[in-house]
Formats: sequence, C-alpha cells, structure tokens
Amino acid sequence: MENQQLIIQAPYSGRVLSEHPLQTPEEIDQMLDRARRFFSDPKSRLPKHKRIDILQKTASLLENQKEDFIRLAAEEGGKPYTDTLVEADRAINSIRLAVAHLMEMRGEEVPMGLTQPSGQRWAFTTREPIGPVVSISAFNHPINLTVHQTIPAIAAGCPVILKPALTTPLTALAFHRLLAEAGLPEDACQIALCNNDAAEQLAIDPRTAYLSFIGSARVGWHLHAHVAPGTRVALEHGGVAPVIVDRSADLPSMIPALCKGGFYHAGQVCVSTQRVYVHKSMLSEITDMLCQQAEKIVVGDPLSEATGIGPLITEAARERVHQWVQEAVTGGGKLHCGGRMLNNGCYEATVISNAPESCKLSREEIFGPVISVYGYDDMDEAIHRANDLPYAFQAAVFSRDVDQALHAASRLNAAAVMINDHTAFRVDWMPFGGRSVSGLGIGGMAQAMEELSQNKLIVFKSPALPA
Repeated sequence: MENQQLIIQAPYSGRVLSEHPLQTPEEIDQMLDRARRFFSDPKSRLPKHKRIDILQKTASLLENQKEDFIRLAAEEGGKPYTDTLVEADRAINSIRLAVAHLMEMRGEEVPMGLTQPSGQRWAFTTREPIGPVVSISAFNHPINLTVHQTIPAIAAGCPVILKPALTTPLTALAFHRLLAEAGLPEDACQIALCNNDAAEQLAIDPRTAYLSFIGSARVGWHLHAHVAPGTRVALEHGGVAPVIVDRSADLPSMIPALCKGGFYHAGQVCVSTQRVYVHKSMLSEITDMLCQQAEKIVVGDPLSEATGIGPLITEAARERVHQWVQEAVTGGGKLHCGGRMLNNGCYEATVISNAPESCKLSREEIFGPVISVYGYDDMDEAIHRANDLPYAFQAAVFSRDVDQALHAASRLNAAAVMINDHTAFRVDWMPFGGRSVSGLGIGGMAQAMEELSQNKLIVFKSPALPA
C-alpha cells in the first residue's frame, strides 16, 4: 500500500512546516511486532540504572534545547510563546519527577509464618513492567503531552508507541530524537504517524498491554469498548469545567483567574473554564469586569511574547466555535464582548451571559476562547446546574466563606475542585484525570508509572527458615 503524505501547516501563518509519509497498516503491524519483541527479550530490557541515566540525559538535552522546542511547539500548535515556555519547563520537571519516583519504586515483604502452613517461607513482591504501551495524544500541549505519554512508560521499563496528533507531530518527532541521543534503544520508543483507522489498529491489537488515550470522549470510549481482553486503559477526555462564584468572592483577584482559565491557549484545554455561575445580583458587574480584562488580551501571532491568545488549531475548529456562539446568542444569550473571527485563524476572547441551557455552548465542550456566565438565586441551584451534565473533570469555587466553599466543593460532580483558583490549574505531581464521560484512570507522572507496572509475588520456601 502506498503511503499517504501528511502536510503540517502552522495554524497562524499557514506556512507549510514539513511533510511526512503516513504509516501504512503493514508498517503499524511491524511497529507492534518490534515493541512486543523488545519487551519479550530479556536482553533488551533496560535495568533501572540505565533508565535513570537515559531520563536524566533527556531532561538535560531538553533543557539545553528548550528555546528550539518552544518555538517549534508554538508555531505548529498555535499556543502563545509565553505559555509554551511554561509548558517546556513543566516537561523538563516532569522527566525529573519520573526519575525521582523510579528511584523510590519498590516491592514489599509479605509476612509469612503467621500460621503453621505458612512457615519456612519468605515472600516479597517486585514491580515489573506491564508490557507494550500505545499512547494516542492530542494537539494542545505537544511538549508536555509527549513527555507524559512516553516517559512514564520508559521509566517503568515498557516499550511505547506514541501516535501524536497529526496537527502537531513535529514536537513529538523532535523529542524522539532527543531520546535516541540520550541512549534509548530504537524499539523502546516509536512514533506512529498514521490515520485514525491505523491508530485504532494500534489501540485494539492484542499485543498492546496498555492504552493511553487523550482526546474526545466519543473516540476514547469507542476504543475502550474494543480493546483486547486484558489491555489496561487510561482515558483523558474533556469537560465543560464549571465555576461557582459565591457572593463573598474577591472579584479583583477572581477575574484574572477566570480569564486565565477560559482563554488560556484559546480555550483549547480539557479543563478550560467554560460555565461560570454567579449570583444574579452580581451578573452585570462580573460580565463587565470579564470583558474589561478580556479586551486587554493581545490576540495574534503565537511567536510574539506579547500574545495572550493565538489561533485555533484548524479553520474548522474556529468555524465551529463561531457557530456555537451564534447559536447561543440567537437562542437568547447576551453577547457582552468578542464573538468575532479574526485574521490568521484567531477568535476574539468572548463573554456571553445566560445562554439557553439547550444550546451546544451550555451542554458541550467548546474548546474555544468563550466564557459563558449564568445567574443563579442560591448556591444549591448553582451546584445542581453545574452537575447537570455527564462530564466530571475539574471545577472551581470562588468564595471567602470557608463553609460555603467546602459545601460547594463536596457536592460538585468533579474529580478535582479548585478553590479561589481557575479550573485549568495543574502541577505534574498531583493526580489528574476525569470521571464519568470525562475519562478513566488518573494521570500524573508517579500515578502513570504505577499503572504501567505490576506486582509479582515471589514465595521462597526453605528449611532454613523457622517452621
């Protein structure tokens, strides 16, 4: 079968950055074979000290080439330079977190001799790699997601095949070269540039021991339903991250946080602030303050350090965002600011109030720079409305009343609740993952490494031990 050609274009300038052949189903099958052989051959397995050395070298190489990675990721993905700088630093730190956890990973002794039949035995567990890993990634954090979906596998001793988003594969390919330079064997990490059918082939093949998927709920749950028996699965989808604002909230500090949560990377984040519930008496004041803040944000070239919002990843994504905004306004929502498509694939930071509950903006993840504000009469009503969707990822509560904040946090249907901070807050050592439609399993470097290894119990019988 002839290879199709992938053309990678910068979403802001439209410049063609590179062209690469897409792998055929036969080539995908060969990648799976290489991963399985690498895992099955005891001579291929890297001892812990070699994995530590490779990861430490990788972190240093990424640190030394950080500027190149920032500019590459910002151009191919459209995330503003200053935000991509933070992403690169996170990625470097994440590799070092993996090294630290690898040094701590261990089995434990299982007590024997507690009963007469268990005498003359010594038992302990060891940690073993689970097997070949397939990681299917998203476009929105090309440096950090590449790290999070390869490094835990490498640290745990698993060969990994990474399928990056086809809109942002160049960062993954560049990172793959770093791994090779750091001494990682070729078959320990492979990059699959392939279409959706071939990606599904990777995911559901019985040679795949673990599937890590970041993307839409529709695709993630479809793959989950079709993986081979015994394949472990981690899914990270999205949500419509709700925020509840109590009347005691400190508005001057809250408004920048809401804008950060809603407009960071043009809202193309799985925990981007989308629905904000405020007391009806505060709705006008808060929408005015949000617009004042939003209008200060520079929208434009992601390579400029002044830019706060870059382009959406594709023209189709931008058109969909605009359609949803128009639907919300036509249905009775009030447009306070934004709502326009700009040049070079960009979209204005947008604030809408009281969009109808039936419109897509109120029910689905927009993945665009749009904050929708809704008025409520009492806190329990706000909690009920925030919970009235199947998503459960990150949420936020703004309040100076500890009791009210804890009341809301304990009742919100969310895997994590930020109090007096935006919904997109994350550090790489905290557990991170959605529930219900929003995902399955918990991310984070240490958490993923534990998932990618398994216990083996060894029981040693000896007459030299007490009976």
